[in-house]
Amino acid sequence: MNPTYEMIQSGSATSPKEFLAGAASAGIKIDNRLDMAILYSEKPCVAAGVFTTNAIKAAPLILTQRHLNNNKAQAIIVNSGCANACTGDMGMADAVEMAQLTADKLNISADNILVASTGVIGIPMPMGKIRYGITSISLSREGGHDLARAIMTTDTYTKEFALIVKDGNCQFTIAGVAKGAGMIHPNMATMFCFITTDANIDSEFLQFTLKQASDISFNMVTVDGDTSPSDMVIALANGTAGNSKIDNSNGESFIEALNKVCIHLAKSIVRDGEGATKLIEVLVNGSYNQHEARIAARTICASPLCKAAIHGNDPNWGRIIAAVGRSGARINEKLLELSINEVCVFKQGRPVIYEIKKWVAS
Repeated sequence: MNPTYEMIQSGSATSPKEFLAGAASAGIKIDNRLDMAILYSEKPCVAAGVFTTNAIKAAPLILTQRHLNNNKAQAIIVNSGCANACTGDMGMADAVEMAQLTADKLNISADNILVASTGVIGIPMPMGKIRYGITSISLSREGGHDLARAIMTTDTYTKEFALIVKDGNCQFTIAGVAKGAGMIHPNMATMFCFITTDANIDSEFLQFTLKQASDISFNMVTVDGDTSPSDMVIALANGTAGNSKIDNSNGESFIEALNKVCIHLAKSIVRDGEGATKLIEVLVNGSYNQHEARIAARTICASPLCKAAIHGNDPNWGRIIAAVGRSGARINEKLLELSINEVCVFKQGRPVIYEIKKWVAS
């Protein structure tokens, strides 16, 4: 029997069993908007993370990497409005205090708290507001949607997705929440993604699959060519679904589900890109290897000329061919083929007669 993947209507990061969340308005952002949140599992989790490739890394990210050394965690404390990046020793002390205050609130070890901050770089953390916000947060099964709102910065809408997975006698739920709209480029953009699941899963397998899923989703998106010091994708698995442990021998359905969640959220981030009016998806077939397929796709998506043509509904497909040619991927022009919205416009080194109206976006 093939596995099934059922989307949960109005799903959130608290859709999996025994996950709670809550948010508060601490006053970091204007207009009393939600700006602090906690995501918490009632049971300890195996945990995994993928992080920014920016050489400048924010204090909360460094602390989170340190706390994930044992592949375990139980909660995430997150704020928006201040990134706590480029803030020196004081920034690290503030991140450590955020973890400790959250640990005290939840009565767990500070080593099991992950910290994430997003917002303006180079501004000291307003710790008076942070302390107030942590004490003000109330956790509930319904708090996932508030979490999604609290992590927004320039986002115009929340980004959430959840699936129920059934594979024979194995059933589990996997969900994710993300933020991101600006400073979006491959290999981690200015984004957060927190993934939760009640699946019982091997920690090494979780790290491996999270890296793979990020590579085909978040590490392939681009909006404006920038990346930030704060970006992270975190996965927490508390094992409360009661399934047999998932690992490399039986993890196909988990891999598929995780890919679905990450790709959905990655597309949501691109759709919400600052100033974006269209979503461009590039599929590369017949490359020499996956690496060259990725650099070809990234070059097309990042090309200002390609983006300008598509934004203006200009059928100048030569810009796409030119972008592939400069990408660094090996090209045989005599075999090169280009289709836009399933209409072939270039094949075997020469243009194909076509009607513009068939593929130009409205």
